[in-house]
Amino acid sequence: QVHVVESGGGLVQAGGSLRLSCAASESIFRTYLMGWYRQAPGKQRELVADMSTSGNYLDSVKGRFTISKDNAKNTVYLQMNNLKPEDTAVYYCFAQFRLGPQVYWGQGTQVTVSS
Repeated sequence: QVHVVESGGGLVQAGGSLRLSCAASESIFRTYLMGWYRQAPGKQRELVADMSTSGNYLDSVKGRFTISKDNAKNTVYLQMNNLKPEDTAVYYCFAQFRLGPQVYWGQGTQVTVSS
């Protein structure tokens, strides 16, 4: 079973930056699609960005967030710049098996942006 663990959340003022990290328990980039979702209070979980070939991004974060990976560290990052209060949410890392339905989730990391 794959394990993914997020880190890097916190409290930041509007306009600030944070970098989230998602460390996988093994080298999985070839067989798993990894990325980030977020869920704000009272809202549905939404895809923020993923490591697909096309590099999907949520429209509201385009130009501000960047997803990247470090193969040697089995880690995916989400660099978040020019943060806005509406970015406040719990951010979840996921690893989706490319050849099947399995999806593994991290425990979530809180990002709070104050105005």
